[in-house]
Amino acid sequence: MRSINVKEISNVVKELFIKACMEINEDLKEAFIKYRDREESEVGKAVFEQLLRNAEIAENESIPICQDTGFSVIFMEVGQDVTFTGGNMNSAIEEGVRAAYIEGYLRKSIVKNPLTAPENTKDNTPPIVHTEIVPGDRVKITVLPKGGGSENMSRIKMMKPADGVEGVKSFVIETVISAGANPCPPVIIGVGMGGTFDYVAFLAKKALLRKINERNADKKLAQYEVQWLDEINRLGIGPAGLGGRITALDLFIEVFPRHIASYPAAVNIQCHAARSKSYTL
Repeated sequence: MRSINVKEISNVVKELFIKACMEINEDLKEAFIKYRDREESEVGKAVFEQLLRNAEIAENESIPICQDTGFSVIFMEVGQDVTFTGGNMNSAIEEGVRAAYIEGYLRKSIVKNPLTAPENTKDNTPPIVHTEIVPGDRVKITVLPKGGGSENMSRIKMMKPADGVEGVKSFVIETVISAGANPCPPVIIGVGMGGTFDYVAFLAKKALLRKINERNADKKLAQYEVQWLDEINRLGIGPAGLGGRITALDLFIEVFPRHIASYPAAVNIQCHAARSKSYTL
């Protein structure tokens, strides 16, 4: 067994959130360049230039890429041969988020209770934490600051099994059309299929953690990812919703076995500021 002090978890969470809000990953930067060159609209090309310039300024001056530094979402893969010492894990994660948003001067966007206590928590806590137990003695932490504008455009639908793949595709495309310019395109689209009402939404969000052009290991699902992305990029919404060829940078599908009577589907949209960082202890 390997022991990890929860203070290490706090420190990693803090550093990852600060870095994620200020530095985009290389795959996203490369996608901006690639799709700028493919974009047929001059206005669209100019939008991509602004996105690249914005990312450069954010990284060089250590300021957030976007003023909306998001809801603090965390994915943890915890090795089954790990024990934690020094305190409560949930408290340690929360402390890391608190430190990141206060010390990093990141916008605090969370209110205590949507109905009865709408005042701000003033430190962006509590976070949402998804934990998976995996083999080994390592802990992988991935943070995803999720902005409200793109999250608001996400959808879930309990479909009929008879709707099949075509039904899901129509639902995905209708969701993107309905979203229009609101989620700050070019977007990244996470699609979940199967499982239960709650789990399919998790799948759609987890899909957003993949790198651009990282296809599903299932060849058929990978084919759907490419085909649906192509159809979305024929909609004409374009960068910033100003028209053009590139509405989405990528589309990722994650699936889970379903009940014979159910066909849950979810779409989680991510804005162009697709921020995530990982670290393994």
